[in-house]
Amino acid sequence: MSLRRHQLLLAVSLVAAICASTPAARAAFITTRLASGLRYPVYVTGAPNNSRLYIVEQRGVIRIYAGGALLPTPFLDIDSLVIDPTQFEERGLLGLAFHPDFPESAFVFVDYVNNSNQTVIARYPLTPNPDVADASKAKVILTINQPYGNHKGGTLLFGPDRYLYIGMGDGGSGGDPENRAQDPTMLLGKILRIDPIGGSPYAIPPDNPFLIDPNYRPEIWAMGVRNPYRWSFDRLTGDMWIGEVGQNNWEEVDYAPAGQGGQNWGWRLMEGDACFNPSTGCRPDTLDNPIYVYGHSEGCSITGGIVYRGSAIPELQGHYFFADYCSAKIWSFVRSGPDTSQFVDRTAQMAPGGGLSIGSPVCIGQDGNGEMYIVERGNGTDGELYQVIPSQTDAGPTPRHALQLGAPRPNPFSASTAFPVSLFRAGHLDVDVTDTRGRRVAGLVSEHRDPGVYTLAWDGRDAGGRLAPSGIYFLRVTFEGKSETRPLTLTR
Repeated sequence: MSLRRHQLLLAVSLVAAICASTPAARAAFITTRLASGLRYPVYVTGAPNNSRLYIVEQRGVIRIYAGGALLPTPFLDIDSLVIDPTQFEERGLLGLAFHPDFPESAFVFVDYVNNSNQTVIARYPLTPNPDVADASKAKVILTINQPYGNHKGGTLLFGPDRYLYIGMGDGGSGGDPENRAQDPTMLLGKILRIDPIGGSPYAIPPDNPFLIDPNYRPEIWAMGVRNPYRWSFDRLTGDMWIGEVGQNNWEEVDYAPAGQGGQNWGWRLMEGDACFNPSTGCRPDTLDNPIYVYGHSEGCSITGGIVYRGSAIPELQGHYFFADYCSAKIWSFVRSGPDTSQFVDRTAQMAPGGGLSIGSPVCIGQDGNGEMYIVERGNGTDGELYQVIPSQTDAGPTPRHALQLGAPRPNPFSASTAFPVSLFRAGHLDVDVTDTRGRRVAGLVSEHRDPGVYTLAWDGRDAGGRLAPSGIYFLRVTFEGKSETRPLTLTR
């Protein structure tokens, strides 16, 4: 069933009714607040093989959430490089990406708009303390002049191909007055793809789609975007999903299969799937059309999200979650070929309750293992971070048990295996690895934890740091007297 503009009102009502009885629609989950008092938070992400959460504050600070609390020392502080944000400011520190080999290659990459109104892509190493990046050792990778104060994009991510992708807005004002998004000689209004390690300051990947065309900047991967503020890769398939903020009437979701670049998403020729400039005759058959659009009766600024690939809520596997910053509505759907299906309004399910609310969702993000989080931007000093966790019951938000242990992945494993532990109230958590005789091989956690989903890992080493031999082991998780175990197979 297509959800194009001319079918939108009918399709939403029909699909929502149909999906009310599907397993994914009935999936029992809740949101729980992890952190509050954040200063204009705009993004959350995780690092590979790392259970920490990294929260980007627009003011120029990155915070770490670990062990049930915000760490007191910032992971990165570049506050002096960016302006102090206000409620409607679109500049500042906007994005964070980790090198694919992190922490072995201990580099992080950020996207920010500096005090001179330039987008800067910069690389920072870690200090000897892995929870702190060295702000004094920045390497500027790319600088792009900005003509106006809005439409900066902000998300940058390493793709499955290990190249860095950068989402650039059209530079601002309204209606893209200089038509930058359609100008192949400019980097604004584009998705860029570079190799930030293989050159100085970067190299162009040899298979970029416009590399041999002298009329195009070789960094361009795709073009014709207005403000791809939040976008993501499907961590299973590598497909690209773009939440594209609209102008007057329409918000859109763009989709591209893994490894396929060269798209022209149409801005400013089109807004959503309607002609914009010119108002007629924009030739949509020559452009790449969105997979989904919604009108401004439903909101005014899309918050692009993620395809859920976590293990805590298996019923949601493959569902794309996105939101609207203005209306605070949250939805999901599944891609079915060129169209969409299983459209569900998730707003009520995502409501945290208890007097809390998610009023301005600015990011739907994921940790290093695909679990889902929502960033509430707030009004200056009251930003919040929420986690989506299984409720374990269809009867209401109160869970039947306090503990749920997910499946370790990969299993069998040779280097490390990770597993989600869901806690539904605060308490003391113990996580151990034992051998087949019940003898303790390694202790992974023994501490108080707040409610939430924690992604933990075992690197195959014993309590003395030695490599454990190949064999069968058991993961044992204990919380408030309740224990769950899972077998592990270690191969060397």
